[in-house]
Amino acid sequence: MTDSAESLAILPATTEPYQIVYEDDVLLVVNKPAKLLTVPGRHPENQDCLITRVQREFISAQVVHRLDYDTSGLVLLPLTKRVLSDISKQFQARSVQKHYVAVVDGRLAQAKGVVDLPIGADTENRPLYKVCHITGKPSVTRYHRLNFASETLQSRVQLEPVTGRSHQLRVHMLALGHAILGDTLYATPDIAAKSPRLMLHAEYIRFTHPLTGDVLSFTTPAPF
Repeated sequence: MTDSAESLAILPATTEPYQIVYEDDVLLVVNKPAKLLTVPGRHPENQDCLITRVQREFISAQVVHRLDYDTSGLVLLPLTKRVLSDISKQFQARSVQKHYVAVVDGRLAQAKGVVDLPIGADTENRPLYKVCHITGKPSVTRYHRLNFASETLQSRVQLEPVTGRSHQLRVHMLALGHAILGDTLYATPDIAAKSPRLMLHAEYIRFTHPLTGDVLSFTTPAPF
């Protein structure tokens, strides 16, 4: 899930600061607030972003993966080229484990399952993406319903992206018929209006430290 497509528009940056979750000499793990790009956008007014803020204090910080502008949560930032290369290889090998928490509209029919639907660019509605069995790339998401609120008809769901396509979690939840609350790109206006922000948070990440070989894991609870 990247914010590259969203960077085409003017996206005002939140004043909420990022939080350092872990720090050593070669890498950082930070908690990105919602409504902040991970990297500078193409529009001149989208220069305020997570990496520019982090580099004010950690000048060598690099981006190895991204979260959408609207998504909050954990981001891993290498501080050296060696660690950047190693972490990149871990992502490519899909050995980095991540899961997200989302609040979606309605009750999922199954408590847990797998969405295996290819995703490609929606060329007629850029910068959106869609399920496409012709040009889409293989995309897999595991989901687990955590609870269902009968009074609001909303489900809290844990999402594990096995692949990392742009807007994958949004598109896959929409394909199930359960759009994420606050999603102004994919949800219907009434569902988008149910939250002032996208109810999607990168809650957990697990990876191997490139220098020590230790397996590190971090969790930041969703702010919703």
